[in-house]
Amino acid sequence: MNIEITSFTESENYIKSLRDTVFVQEQGVPRELEWDGEDIRCIHVLARNDSGIPIGTGRMRSDGKIGRLAVLLNWRGHGIGGKLLESLVNKAYECKLKSVYLHAQTYAISFYEKYGFRKEGAEFIEAGISHVKMVKNL
Repeated sequence: MNIEITSFTESENYIKSLRDTVFVQEQGVPRELEWDGEDIRCIHVLARNDSGIPIGTGRMRSDGKIGRLAVLLNWRGHGIGGKLLESLVNKAYECKLKSVYLHAQTYAISFYEKYGFRKEGAEFIEAGISHVKMVKNL
């Protein structure tokens, strides 16, 4: 498996396919919410399996908000999400950000806690799904 830093322009087709599969098809997120117009201004990561096929993605805005972390169903539970997350956090260090944050689906809170994120504030609904803000100081 390989994790690469990329841009939306460079990897748009792969990113769209992965996120449409995970968020739009599996989780029922409306396409107009998923495609928020922010991607062109974000740093993206792309995970590929040993055959070079894209299996996961994520992004980070310039303010340190990490989001759109998506791994194909058959590849979940193999540490890919963690590697994507670590790559984005490392990029935030390189960019000299003081912290990063994300909106975690509540079922994934313990996943993010393993990587040093802590809950901040109350639960809220985003795209019809319960979330909580989580922050990591760098």
